[in-house]
Amino acid sequence: NKVPGAYAALCYNCDAAVLSREHNNANILVLGAKFVLPEEMKEIVTVWLNTNFSGGRHERRVKQIQDIERRFLKNPA
Repeated sequence: NKVPGAYAALCYNCDAAVLSREHNNANILVLGAKFVLPEEMKEIVTVWLNTNFSGGRHERRVKQIQDIERRFLKNPA
């Protein structure tokens, strides 16, 4: 998450995948092969790809992250 505009989320299950998209607007999915079975990975990826950012009260946090990127990084997204 040190690249402007890149918001990675480590997800071990479908619940984490949904929340990473709905609440944090994650745009990179990270799966731990050591802890997630291949069959689970397929379901997690499908859920993650089909979940949208819910905005609302979560928008403020995402904007705070973007403001930090603009202030401290040389090439903001």
